[in-house]
Amino acid sequence: MKRFIGLLQKEFLHIFRDVRTIMILFGMPVVQILIFGYVIKNEVSEVDIAVLDYSRDETTIALKNKLEASGYFNILYELQSPKEIHEHFKEGKIKEVIVFPKGFSEKLTQGKSPSVQLILDATDPNYAQIVGQYTEAICLDFGLQESQIISQSSGISIQNRMFFNEKMESSYLFVPGTMAFILMLLSALMSSVSIAREKEFGSMEILLVSPLKPIQVVLGKVMPYVILAFANAVSVILVGNLVFGVPIEGSMLLLMLASVIFVFTALALGIMISTISNNQLTAMMMSMFVLMLPTMLLSGFIFPIENMPVFLQWLSTIIPARWYLDIIKIIMLKGGGMAFIWQQLLILIGMFVVFIGISVKNYKIRLE
Repeated sequence: MKRFIGLLQKEFLHIFRDVRTIMILFGMPVVQILIFGYVIKNEVSEVDIAVLDYSRDETTIALKNKLEASGYFNILYELQSPKEIHEHFKEGKIKEVIVFPKGFSEKLTQGKSPSVQLILDATDPNYAQIVGQYTEAICLDFGLQESQIISQSSGISIQNRMFFNEKMESSYLFVPGTMAFILMLLSALMSSVSIAREKEFGSMEILLVSPLKPIQVVLGKVMPYVILAFANAVSVILVGNLVFGVPIEGSMLLLMLASVIFVFTALALGIMISTISNNQLTAMMMSMFVLMLPTMLLSGFIFPIENMPVFLQWLSTIIPARWYLDIIKIIMLKGGGMAFIWQQLLILIGMFVVFIGISVKNYKIRLE
């Protein structure tokens, strides 16, 4: 029995001496419950919208004030023509456009039920439906209040129109999200074990004494996986288009270019993880902890970023999959070109440079 107790003590000492193990055992559950608790929300708040007001009378002004006062909506733009709607949606800055017809106040006082048109960005169909329901509830409540003041009024009628996904197909959301998730996870996992494998098998010494420069070693580790990950990207896009009918409205060449840049970024992140890991198991655990949960929860794949607390919205900006998912939606679903995705591409390129720089620095330290 004493020997068994001694063995238990030894194992506990091994566990508590390993900081990474302690972080995984105690840190991961806490982080998970905090993230899930803050991220999983069905309500909306401070949704950025635009208004196309043909009437511009006291009634529409009062309704717009009511929408903003609710705390659910921020009116970013007062549009002047329908041509602006598509461009603003492509930019991804707004989720909804509310259109008020001419003579809105007159129709309401005459009991003609003026119609309010809600135009929604349905690239995320679930979120669009929730935003539409919130808007409709506020508009109908406003119409009911006006009806009590003006007895002959019969209220407001609501017309919904979905942009980019008229049939509200869920595959339009999950196929692009799955693309980002698969490429991120596989690319980073494949590359994260590469240098860690060299250390574990004892072949790192051969690389250390070789005439290759650190940047050459790091890029040499990345390049084979770039080709494999690019093949994965092509297969996922084809399956999404041919099997699930997800359209490719924009340039296929631009989509491939963006995918290659994203793959490079994911692989560079994996290489960075591998340079600070001592073995393959540690590299894989770090990859799963650093990549899997954040990519699923903070990229906008499952839960809208707009619903998250400000801190998590800022945290999501360092998740590469967030920017790639924006690019996919803009190119595949909205038909946008380089003018609409250049910022996201620059962010991904910047991340790649940072990850590679940290990897080379860590490799140099070990080289010395």
